[in-house]
Amino acid sequence: MILSLIYQSIILVLLLTFSFGPAFFALINTGIKFGYRTGSFLAIGVVLSDLFVCTLVCLLVYFGMSNLLDSKNAQTIFATIGGGILIVFGAFFFKKHEVKTEQTIDIQNQLPSPKLMVLKGFFLNLFNPSVWLLWLTNVTVTSKTVDYSLFKMLIFFFIVLAAVLSVELFKVKLSGKIKHYLTDKVMNIVNYITGTALIIFGVILIYTHYFNKD
Repeated sequence: MILSLIYQSIILVLLLTFSFGPAFFALINTGIKFGYRTGSFLAIGVVLSDLFVCTLVCLLVYFGMSNLLDSKNAQTIFATIGGGILIVFGAFFFKKHEVKTEQTIDIQNQLPSPKLMVLKGFFLNLFNPSVWLLWLTNVTVTSKTVDYSLFKMLIFFFIVLAAVLSVELFKVKLSGKIKHYLTDKVMNIVNYITGTALIIFGVILIYTHYFNKD
């Protein structure tokens, strides 16, 4: 059982931190653009969102109500709302940010507020239907491994999320290291790539769950 949980935790950490979803692109972009401190708040928001989803799914599975997440209506609602949010977030990345190189700029005045970044990370991840399906799958499997003990499941996933947060902060740290070597032109390209990726994710979510019904 222990080996099974270790294997599952490793797979879950990799899926949550290195899946090329909306949160991944937003984290890298924020780390490059604003540095480690601001990017870390976005990472905290993402992990808090995972914690919220994980806890809710654990409760639903424990009390036998996981079918609520499997319903097509629930998936359609989340996909439509989530897709719209991703498209809006993506559009903001197409705004150009000119940097005045002839004078010193107070960087602190340009940084987004920590609360805003935490909320952005939280909702960016919360309305991604794949996150809910990922947690539903893992919680269902884990509940069988730990004999449906809600306390054991929550402890296990809290440990996993602590590892996820560490990896996310490490990614932000690495991306922040290279920001000093990037020109304004390159940064605009990074913004366009991030914005395009988020918009594409949003359109796909809405199309597959709302317009492309069987």
